[in-house]
Amino acid sequence: AKAKADYKCLVSLSDGGKDAVVIREFDLATRRFVDDGFTLPEAKSGVAWVDYNTLLVATDWGGNGTTLTQSGYPSTVKRWQRGTPLSEAQQLFSGNKTDVGVFPYTQERDDGTRLEGVVVAPTFFTRENYVFPTGKDAVRLPLPDKADIVGLFEGQLIFTIKQDWTVEAAGSTTHYSTGSLLAMPFTEAGEITPETVPEVIFEPNGRQAIEGISMTRGQLLMTLSDNVVGKVFAITKASDEWQREQLDLPANGTLSVSFADKDEATVLINYEGFLTPDSLMSYSPQSGEVKTLKSLPGWFNTEDLVVEQKEAKSKDGTMVPFFVIHKKGIKHDGKTPTLLYGYGGFQISMRPSYSGLRGKLWLERGGAFVLANIRGGGEFGPKWHQAGLKTNRQVVYDDFIAVGEWLIDHKLTSPEHLGIQGGSNGGLLMGVMLTQRPDLWNAVIVQVPLLDMLRFHLLLAGASWVGEYGSPEVPEEREWLEKMSPYHNFEADADYPEPFFVTSTKDDRVHPGHARKMAKLFEAAGKPFLYYENIDGGHSAAANQQETAKRVALEFTYLTEKLMAESAD
Repeated sequence: AKAKADYKCLVSLSDGGKDAVVIREFDLATRRFVDDGFTLPEAKSGVAWVDYNTLLVATDWGGNGTTLTQSGYPSTVKRWQRGTPLSEAQQLFSGNKTDVGVFPYTQERDDGTRLEGVVVAPTFFTRENYVFPTGKDAVRLPLPDKADIVGLFEGQLIFTIKQDWTVEAAGSTTHYSTGSLLAMPFTEAGEITPETVPEVIFEPNGRQAIEGISMTRGQLLMTLSDNVVGKVFAITKASDEWQREQLDLPANGTLSVSFADKDEATVLINYEGFLTPDSLMSYSPQSGEVKTLKSLPGWFNTEDLVVEQKEAKSKDGTMVPFFVIHKKGIKHDGKTPTLLYGYGGFQISMRPSYSGLRGKLWLERGGAFVLANIRGGGEFGPKWHQAGLKTNRQVVYDDFIAVGEWLIDHKLTSPEHLGIQGGSNGGLLMGVMLTQRPDLWNAVIVQVPLLDMLRFHLLLAGASWVGEYGSPEVPEEREWLEKMSPYHNFEADADYPEPFFVTSTKDDRVHPGHARKMAKLFEAAGKPFLYYENIDGGHSAAANQQETAKRVALEFTYLTEKLMAESAD
């Protein structure tokens, strides 16, 4: 968050990588923390600047958990004035214990003042957006449950929707498609009238997804994933029509707007690809000029490497895209050591990225890397994600299996030389792959995983994920979860590859008990496994570069021993 006066900002400080943070006010001019400035004790907090002297705060009020939801996030938002004790903050809004959380936000009006608001998340994927017009009580905005506000732009409320939506006003009906970017003349009365019916700015096709919207001087910048390749468009409104123009930026990689502000003349854009290190570029909305400011050095030799995009047919006939990076001219003899990575959840997209470690420790040594864009992710928008929710989740796992079988059928690799890796929700994916298809892999790295799917909702933030996985408290969903749960589908006499479980004692998002319990099953059955639990690290399993280096070294040593038996140096 940013304070305009005196260049103050709020800095979040994590102890050992935990999600819970201490928040302190920092002076960018003096490069020192502000004496007697805004300070919040450790908690999973949310904050938003109203003005230089005022914050909206959601936190663990009192520090005893009584104002937290069942998911462990704040349920109450208060307005806090500079120079007053946190305990004297004025209550603004309170949600329910069953909500995932309640978080504050502010939106800058055209006159420079800020509109105060809160977003209530009844579930992980639904939102209730409220605003607080000056001197008035909360007003809920007339948006669908699955809508995300971008901001206020030239009197318009800009937002995206993750569901089909129908609006009726004055006898007229208008339909809007899932994934669209919309604009609506903003009224703090919270009503839709014939004069305020939303307009469509952009509607993605079935192979596109809006990855982000930024606002700058006179323009919206839309980052679009087009068949999992990044593009950026400048959007303006002229003669009552929304117009867009694609920026001249590098292709075949991932683009993201790293900085944009209505009050600044320059936008910063980042680009990276599997074989291209991060490049930072500047873009001028006024002139349209794009300049490369700086590029990070390359950390591995890319001359002999090639990137390909392929598709595999899943069990239900859906074509699932994936990227393959390997050395040119490899023999299709089934002997290429191959690492397949996946996630498949929460509408999070797996996009091209540069990794010097992966390049140096794997690709340079003859290994292939595969990134699967399976359902559950956001590569093709909300529908791609929603196809794998709750009792439909098996399609996510079928997609990943289809990619693995494609690699084997096309003799890029074989089960002896094929390994898989994933973390968090991807760790659950790894657990399911371990129990459903142990015959396909010779190495499985299970990072900070969910594995006991009948108790996940009782641990840490687990209650917030029932919208993704289903609830063990609902009989139909529990039946499916029990069939899928890796912990409950372990078989003592099955032939499993030796897995590598990675977790962190300080993970306050996914409980390390998941990995511990699964490892215990292997131990009790006398089956080989590897287990690494870092004392620090939070959900990333590493709190600093040294810890990251150790974890990565352990993982690539494991992969080398398992998959490169015939090709290791």
